[in-house]
Amino acid sequence: MSYRIPEGCIYCGNCEEECPNDAVYEGDDKFEIDPEKCTECVGFFDVPQCAATCSVEIPEPDPDHQETKEQLLEKFKKLHPDKEPVLF
Repeated sequence: MSYRIPEGCIYCGNCEEECPNDAVYEGDDKFEIDPEKCTECVGFFDVPQCAATCSVEIPEPDPDHQETKEQLLEKFKKLHPDKEPVLF
């Protein structure tokens, strides 16, 4: 499942800096997460870094983009064909 950033974002940029997939980008009034690039940090970390680094705890699972851990790992491999995933 991809993550999303709902209303309440204070536009600090922590999530954008920490995303290993470059899935986070600046929107009009808050940061956004591209579900095609979001792997919930599977392959890199054991927790999504957008949520872990958010000072107001805004990022949350996106119910419109549900994926299994296996699907997220496949997405990681497509986004980073030259990297070996770290498995937790």
